[in-house]
Order: sequence, then structure tokens, then C-alpha cells
Amino acid sequence: MWIWSKRSFVAVATFIVLAQIYRPARTNPPAGENQEIVATLAVEPAIASVLDRSCSDCHSNRTVWPWYSQVAPVSWLVVSDVNRGRQRVNFSEWGSYATDKRGKLLQAICKEVTEGDMPPITYTPMHSSARLTKADAQEICRWTAATRQTIAASDGVKQ
Repeated sequence: MWIWSKRSFVAVATFIVLAQIYRPARTNPPAGENQEIVATLAVEPAIASVLDRSCSDCHSNRTVWPWYSQVAPVSWLVVSDVNRGRQRVNFSEWGSYATDKRGKLLQAICKEVTEGDMPPITYTPMHSSARLTKADAQEICRWTAATRQTIAASDGVKQ
């Protein structure tokens, strides 16, 4: 029994040490300030604050990389989550999205926060300030609906 425990410990320790060799890129690509969501839409300060505290680490090019994002294998998961988040919606590149995509993304944002899918449950234990209250979710939905209407009115398109 003792030999198996010792071998298991050595195997795990060896894996952890060797895993440090592969380090995925933790990047914050440059983005023009004129492409940021706050530069392209009327974002109320309270909403901008919620987006910054609860969304920006995964959905912008302004990720604050925590210490554990430097330790494999957790670093692999963190970098993967950030890359996936930026692919789905990137507030730093909002100005590059087509008008119809913006409307769909605003609708999806409301849906995700209302259903409690964003921020993800895997993120909030280490980032308790990112948790959204019911009031936060309601304000985000109010803002996304109003913004969609503004976009539709300026474009003559129903959102």
C-alpha cells in the first residue's frame, strides 16, 4: 500500500513539474480605444462598472491574469476560457462587429446573465466581486434592451 502511495505521489509531482514546460500565451492584444464598447455605445457608468468587474477578464483585451494563470495545468484552462470568451464577444473589439451582430450579442448578454450562466460558476469562487446580483442582471437587461432599440432606430432595422 505504501509503495503505491509513494509511486502515485512521484507520478503526480513529476507531471506537475513537466507540465510547467508548456506555457500557453497569456496575451492582451492591442485594440484601438475607438473600438471599445464604451466608445461605440452609450454605456451608463453603472453598467460599465458591472461589465468591467464581471465580464472584462474573459470578454476584452484587458484581461487581468491572476497568479494561478501561470501554473500548469490550471493555466491551460484559464487561457482556453479567455480565448473562448473573446471569440464569443470581445468588448475591446465591439466597434468591429456588424450592427445585426451587436443586436444579437446584446440579446445574448441579457439571456446569459438572467439565466446565471455568466459569469460562469468556475470563475466566481476566485473572483467573488464578479458575482452578479439579481438587480445587476435586471439593469444589464434593461440597458441591453434600450440599446438594441437605439441601434434599431438609428439603422431602421428591427432588433
